[in-house]
Amino acid sequence: MSVELRTPNFFVLLSETKDILIMTGQLHPDLMKTALIAGYERIVVWADILDRINVYPVPDGDTGRNLVITLSPLRNKPLNLETVIKEILLSARGNSGNIAAQFLAGVLGCNNLENLSESVKVGRDLAYNAVPIPQPGTMLSLYDVLATALQQFPPDDSGMWIKEIIPKLEEAVKMTTAQLPELKEAGVVDAGALGMLVFLDPLLTLLAGREVQHSSFMNDLKEALFLSDTWQGGKFQGYCLDVVLKVEQEEPEVMKHILNVGESLVTIYEGDHLKLHLHAKDREKVKQDLSYMGAIVRWAEDDLAEQTFRFCESPKNQRVHIMTDAAGSMSRDLSQKLGVTLLNSYITIGTLCLPETYIDPAKLFTAMKAGVKVSTCQASVAERNEIYNNLIQLYDRIIYLCVGSFYTGNYQEALKWKAAHDLKNRMTIIDTGLASGKLGLVVRVTAELANNVSNQLEIVSIAEMAIQNVKEYIFLDRLQFLAAGGRMSKTGAFFGDAFHIKPIISPFSDGARKIGVVRTTKEQVKFAFQRLEQELPKEGKATLLLEYSDNRAWLEKEIKPEIEGRFPQIRVHMQLISLTSAAHMGPGSWGIAFLPEFPHGPRSPSDV
Repeated sequence: MSVELRTPNFFVLLSETKDILIMTGQLHPDLMKTALIAGYERIVVWADILDRINVYPVPDGDTGRNLVITLSPLRNKPLNLETVIKEILLSARGNSGNIAAQFLAGVLGCNNLENLSESVKVGRDLAYNAVPIPQPGTMLSLYDVLATALQQFPPDDSGMWIKEIIPKLEEAVKMTTAQLPELKEAGVVDAGALGMLVFLDPLLTLLAGREVQHSSFMNDLKEALFLSDTWQGGKFQGYCLDVVLKVEQEEPEVMKHILNVGESLVTIYEGDHLKLHLHAKDREKVKQDLSYMGAIVRWAEDDLAEQTFRFCESPKNQRVHIMTDAAGSMSRDLSQKLGVTLLNSYITIGTLCLPETYIDPAKLFTAMKAGVKVSTCQASVAERNEIYNNLIQLYDRIIYLCVGSFYTGNYQEALKWKAAHDLKNRMTIIDTGLASGKLGLVVRVTAELANNVSNQLEIVSIAEMAIQNVKEYIFLDRLQFLAAGGRMSKTGAFFGDAFHIKPIISPFSDGARKIGVVRTTKEQVKFAFQRLEQELPKEGKATLLLEYSDNRAWLEKEIKPEIEGRFPQIRVHMQLISLTSAAHMGPGSWGIAFLPEFPHGPRSPSDV
């Protein structure tokens, strides 16, 4: 294959952009920051939708995830422009994330509304330069339309230009279905192009001085947000790789060899570092080939076979859709398999801020052990309202199994939104009073039923029965992390840890209650089995979540087999504990949440 690969240093192009920026009529930095966060929050809300229509270039269902991770530096603590751009480029994941990162490398330098058009053109050119064979029907087409529209309708103080821009971008997204055969066969629009529309809509609206509303294009695009019933998909082998390479050869020499390493190439040069995205069947060969060119300083991979299999197995359209909060112990992979929508809260680790289900647990626990400051916060009201608005337009009926109102304001906010917007009473909102594993297990059972029946009353009845019967015990290893999060005094934590006090807690509707205190891990295990003996039916079946933090290997090797041996009727699932909870409870925490199977209730959730 002979292809000219153009990869200019993005900082060179960015410095050229700065010559364009006139200092009159400047955009206030706070406005730009607010606009970027608004765009980012929209991406978080739409991520699941983007994932489920992501069939191009590979049906691996990760466009939403990749954009959330790539753009996360926009929500981090204030950094200088050059650092933000560099962090976005280095954190970029997947085709969509790497191309979007290049686009933003041009756009983020804009500090004057009059020059937005020129900054967009620079960003568009950077995005094109990152791809050896640009394809129409992707986010690149959206960038073309945006650049042209801003020339036709130059931004001004009136803000009227935004009414022309957004409809043109929406039309560009609609056109992607006809531009790529893969999209036409699946009956969907391009996930990357839609993702950038979602991102740019509130961002440009705020820059135009207008109030951000719910996404206006949801209704028009609704039919293209679900895969066609006749779409079969396909299975792919190999790996999706994102690599940062410190190159030790001259750029022309590196680029000559890089084309033979893999497919779906996206490349970004910055100084002596090369950011590379590609698909390859043999990851070890890629490592070997890249090592000849320089030192690998960052490596991230996804198994395409696993991703495409999971994508093709995802539930199709549901009559009754289940929503819950990520404060319950439920991963993104599991929520996608069950067809559940998650409302994320955010976790900040040092300067890094991400929705909790996108956090790498290993990094969280390593940071906590190292004394890095960790905190949590709820999604903004705008983000919450956007997710409610999307669901009510996509599904006939929604059941929102809300985290207990004692723990967050999500229940109250959902009721406010419902009173104003759900005039046909299509969303049922239940204050479960639960969190962590209790909530996660109730949602599992309810979602499994919702994927098999369409009777909303039956589903609500089972959910309420599960809420009443679910139990959970969480075992904390150390108290210092509760103190670090302000949950108890540092003095109390110090003496508690000094005397090896290990509390046992359980979430209830009025907060987390202390159930007991032990001093050793052995006593924790003894307590757990005593409660299982007392509270599980002797002959009946049950489902149990064995929740882990940084101790999965121990629980899986020693505790899970013991439970299954003593209670052969129990179906045991290994489940990462809610990271919102873990951010306060710390490494070493673990738990058990269990629910007896109802005589005429749903089948136990299948193994995940």
